[in-house]
Amino acid sequence: MANLKSSKKRIRSNKRKYMRNIVVKSSIKTAIKKVEQAIEQGELKLAEEKLSEAASILDSAAAKGIIHKNNSSRNKSRLTKKLNAIKNAA
Repeated sequence: MANLKSSKKRIRSNKRKYMRNIVVKSSIKTAIKKVEQAIEQGELKLAEEKLSEAASILDSAAAKGIIHKNNSSRNKSRLTKKLNAIKNAA
């Protein structure tokens, strides 16, 4: 257990950040899954809407430093490629 006052405060603040990060990362995973489900079902309109929502969540997480900006970009790129592949096939 920490003895210094600053160390105790750091532990408390790290716990708060950890809890926030878990919530945001969970919402990222959910948003990505929703986009992929819409793509698999062939619902292009819904997939585009969900992609927009997912991109927004990814960008805000990257801005807050929860995930790296390249991680955000990579996920958006992969989802966009999947959507475009379905569009071009149809």
